[in-house]
Amino acid sequence: MVYADFTIDETTFPPARIGNIGEILNTVLPLLMLGAALLFLVMFLFAGFQWLTAGGSTDNTKKAQKTMTFAVLGLVIVVISYTAVKLIGFILQIRLPF
Repeated sequence: MVYADFTIDETTFPPARIGNIGEILNTVLPLLMLGAALLFLVMFLFAGFQWLTAGGSTDNTKKAQKTMTFAVLGLVIVVISYTAVKLIGFILQIRLPF
């Protein structure tokens, strides 16, 4: 049998960059918020285009209105989620991104 002489120290295995849940949220939350905002913008513009090209058809107009409604509802859910995360961070005294 061969045994290797190997030591685990900070040069061979650097410590983890993420130490707690607050640091994970600091990394992930801004990216998720940006993605949600971009998705809202794309969906709202798409619904506006649907509405403009409906050609007087009530079915297409209703479909565009439904898309706009769901886009706004999604944005409201994201804002409420953001507020909840900030509130939990305040209660637990975790430093959050913005």
